[in-house]
Amino acid sequence: MSAVALLIFALAAIAAIPIAHALVLAAIGGILTSDRVPLSLVVEQMVSQVQSFPLIAIPFFILTGALMMGGRLGKTLIDLLTTLIGRFHGGPAQVGVLSSTLFGGVSGSAVADASAIGSMLIPWQKKLGYPGGFSAATLASAATIDILIPPSIPLIIFALASGASIGSLFLAGILPGLMLCFGFMAVCYFVGRAKNYPRETRPISVGVVLREVGYASPALLLPVIIVIFLRFGIATPTEVSIISTLYAGVVSVLLYRDLTLVRLKAALLESGLATGVVLLVIMASSAMGWIITFEQLPVAFAEFAKNTLQDPWLIILAMNLIMLVAGMFIDLPAAVLLLTPIFVPLAAMAGMDTVQLGVMMVVNLAIGLYTPPVGTTLFITSSIAKVKIGETVRAMTPFYLVALAVLLLMSYVPALTIR
Repeated sequence: MSAVALLIFALAAIAAIPIAHALVLAAIGGILTSDRVPLSLVVEQMVSQVQSFPLIAIPFFILTGALMMGGRLGKTLIDLLTTLIGRFHGGPAQVGVLSSTLFGGVSGSAVADASAIGSMLIPWQKKLGYPGGFSAATLASAATIDILIPPSIPLIIFALASGASIGSLFLAGILPGLMLCFGFMAVCYFVGRAKNYPRETRPISVGVVLREVGYASPALLLPVIIVIFLRFGIATPTEVSIISTLYAGVVSVLLYRDLTLVRLKAALLESGLATGVVLLVIMASSAMGWIITFEQLPVAFAEFAKNTLQDPWLIILAMNLIMLVAGMFIDLPAAVLLLTPIFVPLAAMAGMDTVQLGVMMVVNLAIGLYTPPVGTTLFITSSIAKVKIGETVRAMTPFYLVALAVLLLMSYVPALTIR
């Protein structure tokens, strides 16, 4: 049954059928080849998987990001960062990395980050004289920091599949996200210095800086509030998501005064569509995941890996390689839901904590977002920069090296997933 399902999924993916639809077709095809399982089980598994209280956090966190970054705040935040670090080597590119990191504190979606920040920064960087490929590479890789800094939608999905604490996962993602931020900023600095890319030359005005800091401070406080509420158990992740949306709404109405009915409608539509896509993938993956679990493939795979690889460091390395390859071909939410049941028992055999596994998995699959052939942020930023994918990938080499270095540290140094 599982062999047929996996074959159908592979053929559907090759035929460029959307991942969610491919998973549903694979699950139906697999169950039809078995006389032990009724077809109605597909619907039952799909529906039951989304009847989860923590999933309510997803639309609210997406809505929070849309409310906070859809108005004048996003531009002001970028202006502030440009004033502060734009005059350093590679400064305009570093602004993109730091913007993505801060944007991660109010959104949790790499695709939203790449679209919103890329559309603002890439044309400006090209106007300064930056190559389109380098600008696209910077934003494509930096956008994935968004899914490590809380709130993180992929970490919520991993928690759903593994039973791990969402709060612990959020806290554990902070340090790896900051490591990627500093690593990517270092790449921008050294590349900008080596190639003498243009820098911001406007003089710094203390008054302007203080005004921009004051204007952006409510948005900068939001991720701090989220971490404090989770760290000290003041509210559950779902409650925090609702509080953050209310906070974003109040701030937009009373302080920024830029929340019009048109923008509210656009934010609601954006969050609704994004949530629908995520839930469809979760529903489809749950049916496929049930088939894999029903035939005890995770247990068999874990036993095979234990008997074949034996050493824990080899098991961890094998998991990383599998996740890296999977991330290149499968959408991140689907990959999380399909791989989690397989790797949780395997990680336990290697002595790895479930929270560490979750962050390691997201870092792995995030690399797939800017790696061909299905790199979502790679295609988005290349399209905005109006350059060929190959040009962006060539400029991506140092960013890949930094991401892989962080991944290895994450995999073998558990202390880096502090919580």
